Amino acid sequence: MTEPEVLQVFRSTGALLEGHFVLRSGLHSRQFFQCALALQGMPIVERFGAALASKLREFNAITVVAPAMGGLVIGQEVARQLGLRFLFVEKEEGKLVLRRGFKIDNGERILVLEDVVTQGGRVKETMAIIREHGGVVVGVGMVVDRTNGLVDLGVPSKSLLALKVETFPADQLPSDLATTQAIKPGSK
Repeated sequence: MTEPEVLQVFRSTGALLEGHFVLRSGLHSRQFFQCALALQGMPIVERFGAALASKLREFNAITVVAPAMGGLVIGQEVARQLGLRFLFVEKEEGKLVLRRGFKIDNGERILVLEDVVTQGGRVKETMAIIREHGGVVVGVGMVVDRTNGLVDLGVPSKSLLALKVETFPADQLPSDLATTQAIKPGSK
């Protein structure tokens, strides 16, 4: 899939929101990518998963790990397309953890999958968990990279859509955002 095709899917499904948003990172933005809206249709999940799988195959991973909630759908589909095992990390007392009896072997080659990355906080937290359990993170895949490749995750990363989307600290809002009420449509 080309980037314009991916962007068109977000627009046609209503998953690219315009307004004043507070992101999980605490930054403010005029755009919000609500991947859940795009990924509610299984044909889209399959197309996105196939496109990401083709970009990530070169990493020769044996497992895909995704942070819940955002990365679950795309992570599982990429794992399915590559014929790999799929695990997820989830929040417990406000922090991501590996639970449900999931195990990671020493030296296990792992891909991390996320839906949208702005600063990479949840990806980095997921990577730390994998390393604590002896795994080796060989790459990161994401549907949308809001930094246009500028976020440094310390490993190679691939995305379906890379855009430089403006973000602002709460105390440095441009006038058009400062005069409008911010909403937080994502997961907490």
